[in-house]
Amino acid sequence: MIKHHPNAAILKDFVDGNLADSVSLIVSSHVELCEHCQQQVSMLTAQAADSIFENDTSGLQLSESEMDAFLADNGEFDFDAIDKITADLSQAVEVVIEPQQETVSDTTFTVPRALNSVVRKDWMNLGKISRARLDFDDESHHTSLLHIDKDGQVPCHTHKGFEITLLLEGSFEDEMGIYNKGDFIWLDGKHTHQPVTKEGCVCLTVSSDALYFTKGVSQLFNPLGKYIY
Repeated sequence: MIKHHPNAAILKDFVDGNLADSVSLIVSSHVELCEHCQQQVSMLTAQAADSIFENDTSGLQLSESEMDAFLADNGEFDFDAIDKITADLSQAVEVVIEPQQETVSDTTFTVPRALNSVVRKDWMNLGKISRARLDFDDESHHTSLLHIDKDGQVPCHTHKGFEITLLLEGSFEDEMGIYNKGDFIWLDGKHTHQPVTKEGCVCLTVSSDALYFTKGVSQLFNPLGKYIY
C-alpha cells in the first residue's frame, strides 16, 4: 500500500505545468502507480479546465459583422465535416503501450511509461549499489535509476539540496519509516538518514545537489560529491 505521496501543492503545480521537467517526470511516474493521486490529478485537471471557461472570453467572441464576413468567406465550408469524420470509427486506431521491463542484478522492475522515451545510460556499480543515469535535458537536476542489492545500504547522509525518491520495486527503510513500491519521498537538508534494504530495491531519483555523508569513511567522498551525485 502506498503511504507517501506528493503534497497538494506539488500535484497542483504538476497539473499546471509549473514543475521542472525532471520533477514532473518523477511525479508522473508516481501518479501512474498511485490510484489516490490519479484521482487527485483528475480533480485538479477538471478544476483547471473549469477555471479557464469561467474566465471572461468576450474577447474571443465574433461580432455580428465579423460573423457575417466569416460566413461570406466560407460559404462552401462543410460545417458537418468534423462530425462526419469523427462518426466514422473504421479509421480509428487503438494505441496500446506495452509496459517495458528491465532487470538489474536479480531484480526485475517495470519502467514507468513516462520514462519510455528517455535514454537510460549503462548501469554503473559500486558494491551493492548500481546507478543508471537518465539522459534527460534538465541541467538543474540529476535524474537516475538506483538499485540497491539485497542487504545493501546507502551510508548515512543528508542533502545539500533536495532529493526525490520514487520506489519502483522492493522496499527499504530508514530512521523515518518503511517504504514500499510507489512511495514518493522528498527529502532535503533537514533530514539525515541511512536507507537499508533487506530484499533489494529499485528507485527513480531526482537530485538538485550532492549528498553529504555524515559518518565513517564515506565522509572522504564529500569533496567529490558534486561529481558523483
